[in-house]
Amino acid sequence: MAEARPFRLLLVEDEPVIRELVRSMLGDGTVDVECAATGAEGLKLAKTNSYDLILLDVVLPQMDGITICRLLKADPKTAATPLYMLTAKAKKTDVETAIKAGADGYIHKPFRVTELMELIERLRPKA
Repeated sequence: MAEARPFRLLLVEDEPVIRELVRSMLGDGTVDVECAATGAEGLKLAKTNSYDLILLDVVLPQMDGITICRLLKADPKTAATPLYMLTAKAKKTDVETAIKAGADGYIHKPFRVTELMELIERLRPKA
């Protein structure tokens, strides 16, 4: 029986502490965590590689997360990839703006790692 491939996660986050936290908590072999520190880097990775989930901060250097979300959701190659905003911007208008841009969900910082693990389990392809 073939071993299941790792779940592929792209985290676009400018805070090194958060990138390392997510990588250390989820990068256990069943989840492959790739990180980008800028909006431009995240957009390039998302368009070049295939992911099961993209977690995207709103406030990023070079390009904001809302713009990236719109671009990815407008591209037929990446439109179906689940994209969740992971951000401290928690006003109702922030959430509405992200959903209008095409985000599939919204996770507020500070977040619990269990939230991410539950999301991954919901999105993981069933055998």
